[in-house]
Amino acid sequence: MARAAADPILRPRQARYLERLRPPRDPLRREMEAAAAAEGIPIASPDLARLLEALAAIRPDGRVLEVGTAIGYGTLHLARGAHAGTVVSIDSDAERLERARGYLERAGVAGRVELVHGRALEVLARLEPMFDLVFLDAEKTEYRRQLDLVVPKLPVGGRVVVDNLLWHGRIADPQLRPEGDRDAAAIEAFNPYLMIHPQLATVLLPLGDGVGLAVKRRVTMRELGGPY
Repeated sequence: MARAAADPILRPRQARYLERLRPPRDPLRREMEAAAAAEGIPIASPDLARLLEALAAIRPDGRVLEVGTAIGYGTLHLARGAHAGTVVSIDSDAERLERARGYLERAGVAGRVELVHGRALEVLARLEPMFDLVFLDAEKTEYRRQLDLVVPKLPVGGRVVVDNLLWHGRIADPQLRPEGDRDAAAIEAFNPYLMIHPQLATVLLPLGDGVGLAVKRRVTMRELGGPY
């Protein structure tokens, strides 16, 4: 999600210092950030977006998967990183997908991006492997099942990024949670699952709203076609 005026992790001076260090963003990205802030649309923080672009650039001709397009802010950075590859991005909101398409066309990357309308779990179940990088940023209550579906679609060395794992500070401090916050409960259960997943080497980064970064380090017998 876009970072609020008060950084949820850093001290104010640290946040201001890092803000000054960031290179200027081009007019299209600034326009997208302003639209998301004005309309309350969740997008990746600028720092996470830069991380996504850098990770996608590790294999510039690779295949990237994004779950949660919104208006295409993360999608744009993924496509710019994988500048000779392709991006598949899923969202259940058809109107936002059309807005994303417009931004991506203006950025000159739409020809390498496949926007898929549908519920994430249904689409993920039918997608063909492999993907070099996966970014999860949609329904928080589905994170665990989404991860289970995407890990078999990664080669060894493939990467997974998951956003919002500190959830506005509500995971570390339950007193901040509104009553009945199902997203917070789901993320609280998901974080240790991600950290101890036997196929992944994972770190949770205090970046933006909390970012999980994992690398697939081994396959299972099922993935190799062996007995279950």
